[in-house]
Amino acid sequence: MAVPKRKMSRSNTRSRRSQWKAVAPTLVSCPNRACGEKKLPHVVCPSCGTYKGRQVIAV
Repeated sequence: MAVPKRKMSRSNTRSRRSQWKAVAPTLVSCPNRACGEKKLPHVVCPSCGTYKGRQVIAV
């Protein structure tokens, strides 16, 4: 197991931790004209059940 040889300074630790941030997920509108709700890209629309213009799941 890797063990650090020296103590990491407070400024180095904090500058490394500053990159840890939460990001809001990218949302796109459903291409179905009747629906138009926000959904994740490359995922079946949960409200109407279409994907790439085809009905994939019955809602």
